[in-house]
Parts: sequence; structure tokens; C-alpha cells
Amino acid sequence: MKIRNLQDLEIFVATAEQGGLSAAARLLDISPAVASAGLKRLEAGLDTALFVRTTRSMRLTAAGERLLARGKPLLEGLRDAEDELVAGHDKVEGQLQISMPSDLGRHVVLPWLNAFQARHPAVRLRLQLTDRLADIYREPVDIALRFGKPPESSMVALPLLEDNPRVLCAAPAYLARRGTPATPRELVAHNCLCFMLDDAVNDRWRFRKDDEDIEVAVRGDRVAGDSEIVRRWALDGLGLCYRSLIDVRADLAGGRLRLVCPDWKGNNVPLYMVLANRRQVSPAVRVLREFLVEKVRALAGP
Repeated sequence: MKIRNLQDLEIFVATAEQGGLSAAARLLDISPAVASAGLKRLEAGLDTALFVRTTRSMRLTAAGERLLARGKPLLEGLRDAEDELVAGHDKVEGQLQISMPSDLGRHVVLPWLNAFQARHPAVRLRLQLTDRLADIYREPVDIALRFGKPPESSMVALPLLEDNPRVLCAAPAYLARRGTPATPRELVAHNCLCFMLDDAVNDRWRFRKDDEDIEVAVRGDRVAGDSEIVRRWALDGLGLCYRSLIDVRADLAGGRLRLVCPDWKGNNVPLYMVLANRRQVSPAVRVLREFLVEKVRALAGP
């Protein structure tokens, strides 16, 4: 014996409170025939009579009294839950688990997230700073910030910064000691600091100027699987690096690094917020994305 349809229970409660099917149907904005069918279906499912019917009235049976005592609070609880969910659709709250590249996270995004939480104190953050690409399907990650649009078509990729070229740069001390390359082709004579992802070393640096594209096979005495280490080596004057512009913009503005071959642009690596599916685009995610877009655009400048 089962109650298979909550509307049938709603018809039963309304009928008991209104004293008849017609009044219950008007209250629920359904036809008397639909109300009658729902009540009959409920009684058949429970295999018991819920009302004693006469030509002029309906009164509850003992079984009906017991069902009303349990069923009415149940319906009220469901309505309250629905109201809370609807009210919560626009609330910026809850926990967000975010994965992002180490250098970008520590030196660019982390201060922004502090400001975001100050603005939205009901949001809790769990951060994973790693240059390894997080598996957002298997790992406890809600959002991943990634350079480059993911190839998986099933993922949701929300752009944060679409124009983000890699640039060639070095500390003034290195350039004073070793000289400044005039073109990327001269990199073969320089110490190039390379980044490694999943054992694959990024030692082929691509550049474009006007309609000319070149790829340079570079070498150096240091390779790291952590992008922050590569940046620190460059700041220490140990070699040239090939970095995303957003990662080194503050160092360039502060004179700690200088652009090399500024007429040549590296390959573009747009920054995306990646989610497993659209159901994860909660109010907190939506507001965070708007906040990050605002910060990124302010950093990137006109």
C-alpha cells in the first residue's frame, strides 16, 4: 500500500478541511472530476476508505483521521522546503572548491578571493593550488581556473580573459649580464627557464609577428613542474621565461621583469572558469565569475 502521488494527498487534505470535493477542487484550482479521481486513487492505493460519504456530506473515517494527522504536517513541511529553496536561489552562500594554477593563484587570484569573501561572508572557500589539471569529474572540485579552453565538449567553460598571450621576459640583471635577444631566434644562445606539465617539458616556444610564425626549441639548466618556481628563477636573474601575461603583468609594471622581443607575441592562453556541468552554476559561482571578470579586466587594462 503506497501513496503514489502527492497531489492525491493534497486533494485528501483539502477535502477534509473544506468539507467536500467541490470546495477542495476550487481551492486547488482543479476540476471536481480530477479531485474525485485523485481521492479514489489514494483510497485504492491505501486499500482503505478515508471518508464516509452521504448525499449531503463527507466525514473522515478513523483511517482518514490518522492520515490527516500525519499527511497535513508532511505537506506543510514540503511547502516550507520549497519556499526555502526558491528563496535560496539568489543567495550567495555555500562552499566552493576551486582548483587553479599555483603562480596565478598565489600572486594574482588569492588577494581577489580575500576581497570576494569580505563582500560575501556566507561563502566558504577550499583552494587547491596546483599546475596539474584537476579532474573535475572525479576530484572534489567545483570550479577549475584553467589556461586554454578545455577540449572536453561536455564541460562548461566560462571565459574570464580571452586575450592573454604568453610573453618573453627576464630580470634586468640577467639582460645586463647576458644581453637582450633581438629576435626569438636568438634564444638558442640563452638560458631558458622551462615549465613541465605531467612530465612534458614546454621547451618549444612559439611566437608571432605580423604574418610570421616561428617555433624555437629552447634549452636551459632548470626545469620545474611548478609555475611559481619558474617565475622566481626569472626574478632571480637566472634566465628567460615564457609566461602568461596575466602572471607577470605586476612584475613588468614594477620593473622586476622586462619584456624581451616585445614585437613578438607568444601563443594566446585564454583564462577560463571550468565546471563539470551547468547545474553547478549556482548564485555563488555566477557572482564569483562576474567578480573575477571585473578584476581581470582591471588588471589587463584597456
